[in-house]
Amino acid sequence: MKLGSGPRWSPKGDALFYLHDSTMMAVSVEFEPIFRAGTPRPLFEGQYTEYYDITADGTHFVMLIREQKELTEMNVVLNWFEELRRLVPTNLTK
Repeated sequence: MKLGSGPRWSPKGDALFYLHDSTMMAVSVEFEPIFRAGTPRPLFEGQYTEYYDITADGTHFVMLIREQKELTEMNVVLNWFEELRRLVPTNLTK
């Protein structure tokens, strides 16, 4: 049995969201008078990573899609801050 991953609280604190395989799940929670968790319910499916967040108003998710491609190349940028200074000069001094 695979458990959920990537849990996040809703902005209001009244629900917990998590990923179960490729399904985003939600569980309502109550804290008073005692802690109670509702029945988990599916929200939507997709190949998403555990790196996601919920908008402040709780109406949308911001998510990264899991790529199925094999990594064959990686670009590493060194001294990127100097390159940024060159491309976007400012009048600020250290």
